[in-house]
Amino acid sequence: MDTTYITIEKSSFVYEQIIKKSRFIVQMQRVQNETEAQDFIKQIQKNHNKANHNVWTYVLGPHSEIQRASDDGEPSGTAGTPMLEVLNNNQLRDVVVVQTRYFGGIKLGAGGLIRAYAGTLADAIMAGGLVQKILQQELVIQIDYPQFEIIKYWLAEHALDLSETVFTEKVTMVVPVNLDALNSVMEQLRDLTKGQAELFKRDQIWHEVPFQRGISGQTQTRY
Repeated sequence: MDTTYITIEKSSFVYEQIIKKSRFIVQMQRVQNETEAQDFIKQIQKNHNKANHNVWTYVLGPHSEIQRASDDGEPSGTAGTPMLEVLNNNQLRDVVVVQTRYFGGIKLGAGGLIRAYAGTLADAIMAGGLVQKILQQELVIQIDYPQFEIIKYWLAEHALDLSETVFTEKVTMVVPVNLDALNSVMEQLRDLTKGQAELFKRDQIWHEVPFQRGISGQTQTRY
């Protein structure tokens, strides 16, 4: 299973631009399954039922194994497929995109359509921003009170954030740790406390951090 992936920063986002008098509107949303993706598509189709086209695509799953796309009446391969390629080329996952087109009277041709749909989506992704999702293990640390400040200082030095602290007979601290660093962190905590710290693994969670890079609008589709 992948322990990191990239998706859109906001849970949903809208972006639009005019290309040769045609209005292109990109709407994106994070989704966890195909039902959510299809519900989003149906809602956009309902909201823009007078549009010429509501082209859509989505990528889902731990290994991007679910991929769907529709040209919605545009010439085959000129709309949905280029949009899907943009998602894959930029390694985005768990996202659905609907790009609505209101025809402005000027035909773009097959190549022009590919560039318009792919380019507008790439611009939308750049404008909306990205995050990297990192799978972390919640590490529970139980210690005696005299060790609390020592552990707290050590965690801060190693850029590890406390998500919970509970004071009872002992101090219980919860720290999310990246999976690839977990064994090392546990070993260092045992050394630091001379084996007195009690360590437990709790839940695995997805943590988000800002992710910046250039966005590619290139596709393999050619006409």
